[in-house]
Amino acid sequence: MPIYEFRCTGAHRFEVSVPMSMRDGAQDCPDCGASAGRLIAAPALGRLGSLTARLLDSTQASAHSPGVVDAVPGGGAAPRRGTPVTRDPRHARLPRP
Repeated sequence: MPIYEFRCTGAHRFEVSVPMSMRDGAQDCPDCGASAGRLIAAPALGRLGSLTARLLDSTQASAHSPGVVDAVPGGGAAPRRGTPVTRDPRHARLPRP
């Protein structure tokens, strides 16, 4: 359920999670008990906390300060093998770069 912001006649602001079908209905203020109407407010996008939000944050951060690589990745792995050599005579007829 979405969270809506309300303000009562006594100028108290509060947030309530209500179904979308009841968003325009009046709510009772938890401070003074007066009737409160819904305010039009900006969406709370900072409350996403999802994988998508974390991905957007990390992508935005790396655009301004990318990580620096100090060494070739996998340098401590097994020794690199050379280009494989074929003994097939048909490969000798292929064009060379």
